Amino acid sequence: MSGERPVGTRRARAGDRLLHLYTWLIIIWLSSPIAVMIMFGFNDKQSKSNTTWQGFTLRWYAELFELSDLTTALLNSLVIALVSTALTVVVGTMLGLALGRHRFRGKSVTNFLIFAAISTPELVMGASLLSLFVSGNVPRGAVTIVVAHVLFSLSFVVVTVRARIVTLDPSLEEAARDLGATAWGTFRQVTLPAIMPGVLAGGMLAFALSIDDYVVTSFVNGSTVTFPLWIVGAVKTGVPAQVNVMGTLIFGVGVLIAVGNAVAARRRA
Repeated sequence: MSGERPVGTRRARAGDRLLHLYTWLIIIWLSSPIAVMIMFGFNDKQSKSNTTWQGFTLRWYAELFELSDLTTALLNSLVIALVSTALTVVVGTMLGLALGRHRFRGKSVTNFLIFAAISTPELVMGASLLSLFVSGNVPRGAVTIVVAHVLFSLSFVVVTVRARIVTLDPSLEEAARDLGATAWGTFRQVTLPAIMPGVLAGGMLAFALSIDDYVVTSFVNGSTVTFPLWIVGAVKTGVPAQVNVMGTLIFGVGVLIAVGNAVAARRRA
C-alpha cells in the first residue's frame, strides 16, 4: 500500500531510536556518580558516615572551610595544578609547534616518546620518578609533585596543539611576514590566535589531570598532602560532607569553563 513505509526506513528509524536511547543511558550512567556527590553535599548527616540520606541541609556549604587540613589539601592541589598547567602549556605549545611545523633530527624519537608517555601506566611513571628523586637526593614535596604532573600531562598538550598546527594554513604566516611582520609578531598576531583553541583545550586537560591525580602524586608527595590524597586517607575514618561540597564546586567551575569555551567558539565561528 502507498501509505506504508518501506521496511528499510522503519528499521533505520528504530535503529536511530535505539542509538539515542543507548546514548542517554551511557550519559546517565556516567553522570550518576556526580549526581550522588552533589546530592550528599546537602545530606544532614549525624555521624562520620555519609552514605545514607538523612535529610536536606545547607550546613556544609556554610562550614566549607571548617576543616583546616582539608582546606590546606585543596589549596595545595589548586596551586600545584595551576603551576603545572602553566608550565605544561608553555612547553607543550612549543613542542607542538616544533613537531607540527619543522623537520629536525630526532623528530621520530620525540614523537615516540610523546605517545609512550601517554600509554605508560601511572604506577610505572610514579615508581620511576620516585627512583629518580631518591637517587638524586631530591627532597620530595610540592616541587616534585609539579615536576611529575608536568611530565605526565605534557604529552596531552603536545598532541592537542600539534593537531591544531597541522590544520593551520601556512600561507597566513607567509603573508604576515611578507607584510613586514617579525617572527615574534607573526607568532603573536597570527599563529597563536589560530592555535589558541588547541592551547586552551590542552591546558584544561592538563589542569584536570593534575588536580585529581592520586597514583603518581602518592609516590612523590613527601609530606605535602593534596586533595585526592586527603580523601583517600579520610576514607578510613569517614569522608566529611565538605568533600562532596568541594567536589561539587570544582565540577561546577569546570562546567562553566567548558560552556564558556563552547560559547566563545560558536561566536568565533
